[in-house]
Amino acid sequence: MEVVRAEFITSAVESNQYPADHLPYVALVGKSNVGKSSMINTVTNRSKLAKTSGQPGKTRLVNFYRINNAFYLVDLPGYGFARVSQKEKERWGYMIETFLSSSPNLLGIIQLIDIRHNPTADDMTMLNWIEHYEMPLIILATKADKLGKTRIKPQIDKIRRKLEISLDIPIIPFSSKTGQGKEALLKALDSLLKNPPDFQGL
Repeated sequence: MEVVRAEFITSAVESNQYPADHLPYVALVGKSNVGKSSMINTVTNRSKLAKTSGQPGKTRLVNFYRINNAFYLVDLPGYGFARVSQKEKERWGYMIETFLSSSPNLLGIIQLIDIRHNPTADDMTMLNWIEHYEMPLIILATKADKLGKTRIKPQIDKIRRKLEISLDIPIIPFSSKTGQGKEALLKALDSLLKNPPDFQGL
């Protein structure tokens, strides 16, 4: 896949605010500050398409980015950010759950996990939800530039063991700084779009 057009369309809280053109969605989930916005900018070749911040919790709405007029990358609020109120956590949780449970055109999910650390309890909770609903999954191990090259494969293997997932689910080492993993991710997205599950949105 080559991204030739990418544009921010809208931010939403409720499902009635989602785009009405029935294009498929690929959702991005991950803990706060794992690199979802940076990933969007990298794969779309647009350095400022998605706003990035060193401060966790920047994404507070469901943000829709239309890619090649063919599908949406949907950036969901990050989970697991401790320094917000319980009320704010519940609001984010509501937005995430509403999107994941009420989007018939949800084609698959990209779960981002920081390659430097073991998956968190929140990562496991999200993975359990994805597995329960049998959603196609791509795992992106972000910030790979922070590890030496010889440490990447052992850490990927460790993450796979911790998550207890099969070899059928790709774990792609990814770096927004170096572009590592960009082509592999675009290839996985292309495969997902060409071989959708029982997709109801079109």
